[in-house]
Amino acid sequence: MSGRYKNITLLLATFFLMACAQLPQSVDRTPSLYIKNTATTTDLGRAIAPLQARHENQSGIYPLTEGLDAYFARLALIEVAEKSLDVQYYIWHNDDTGRLLLYSLLKAADRGVRVRILLDDINSAGIEAQLQMVDRHPNIEVHLFNPFAARDFRGMDFLTRFSEVNRRMHNKSLTADSQASIIGGRNIGDEYFQARPDLEFGDLDVVAIGSVIDEVSQAFDLYYNSETVIPVSAFDNNTATDADLETLREGLEKFSLEMKSSQYAARLRKTEIAKQLVDGDLPYSWGQAHIIYDHPDKALGKSAEETDYLLNLLTPVLEGVENELLLISPYFIPGDEGVAFLRSLVKRGVRVRVLTNSLAANDVSIVHSGYSRYRMAMLEAGIELFELKPGAKPEKREHSSLGSSSRASLHAKSFVFDRKQIFVGSLNLDPRSIEINTEIGLVIEVPQLAAKFGQWFDTEMPKEAWRLQRVRLAASEDDGRDFDEYVIHWLEQKGDEQIMYDSEPQVSAWKLFMVWLYSLLPVESQL
Repeated sequence: MSGRYKNITLLLATFFLMACAQLPQSVDRTPSLYIKNTATTTDLGRAIAPLQARHENQSGIYPLTEGLDAYFARLALIEVAEKSLDVQYYIWHNDDTGRLLLYSLLKAADRGVRVRILLDDINSAGIEAQLQMVDRHPNIEVHLFNPFAARDFRGMDFLTRFSEVNRRMHNKSLTADSQASIIGGRNIGDEYFQARPDLEFGDLDVVAIGSVIDEVSQAFDLYYNSETVIPVSAFDNNTATDADLETLREGLEKFSLEMKSSQYAARLRKTEIAKQLVDGDLPYSWGQAHIIYDHPDKALGKSAEETDYLLNLLTPVLEGVENELLLISPYFIPGDEGVAFLRSLVKRGVRVRVLTNSLAANDVSIVHSGYSRYRMAMLEAGIELFELKPGAKPEKREHSSLGSSSRASLHAKSFVFDRKQIFVGSLNLDPRSIEINTEIGLVIEVPQLAAKFGQWFDTEMPKEAWRLQRVRLAASEDDGRDFDEYVIHWLEQKGDEQIMYDSEPQVSAWKLFMVWLYSLLPVESQL
């Protein structure tokens, strides 16, 4: 047999073996549950107890609009934890902020804290070796949600198990001692925490304490023990040893020492939340709050009739809006049904305003192709559309909650209902979030907080975004049109001056062509 045919045979054999890869069959399914009764057995619980006593059956909410504050809050919760840390994320990058948080979890485990880490497997390849190593620690367990069978060639699963591996866990939460949680839109990575000079995601989380935390912990347990989850220790490619853990510890410790003298660490120490935590004076807003989320069985392909879908749980709140609905969604593809629903709100007198990414700010151009086809219909229905401008250079721009890197991209997912209630979570208003992935979020009934969000939408948001306008072009013999035509213009307010653009601002012809090309593909259901 010639060398060429030997190579083809070897390639086919490799392909066949990868296609036959299976998930671990012998998996320990012993339930792991959150630790209760920590109000009197932990410093965090004892600090929160007097606040909870003054606000019985309520929850305290503190918004994290700045990436630096959001990162410091995570470090702080990990640092004070004494009993448990429950960590659930879609993405965990092996970059500066990701490595430092991993080291903080490792140190917490050294103190005797039980650490449960649940990550979606879609993005774990870059940190899989480190996850296997920390899993060697007796106080750390790492589980992967809906893992790939072909560990070294994950693309093979998309060919052989697409309908299964296409469903991902987009949830994001961190809970310390079953007493305080951080929930919202941020993953773990430099771009979420103002640690990258070239890109910053404008995002939103909240710190939550009080009665809602039991709900958050129960949701974590449901996911952590679901049949879609497998421990990293069960995979054949896990060859990590105790010696590997010690090597990782030494490397992370050295990295941590280097980070302490970095500019980023200096910026962290100057954050507003750092001062407030030192003074013991974090100004929570108190009211009713409840967690809503997709049941993990959604990832098994169960329909909304068979299990809980987040949007169905949120629908009564949406339908109950009387005066105003504010939507912030970085990836916004309403579909015909969504447009019809928003149109029905406008018809009964509700003012609907939407903030999403412009094409220039969007980090996923193909999503813009799905969104852009609905813009005209929404404008015609009376829905007000705003698109975030890409960030200016830091030295030319005052710091804002939407970022000050060389490019800012919206990543927050938040809705405000009549300036009385707010939703903050991981849900994008697109087909993937609504129908395919699992999501989580808080419905917060704190009017003074909702009013602040509404005020930001009124005064600050227009400075950061282009407003879209539907413009009628009368029939003209000059260009051979014997009919009226409607087009979209983008309006930018600069002081007293209004600038108008008649095409997507700050976008190259090549990018416009690619978005047009994407729009021809029948992939909207996957976006």
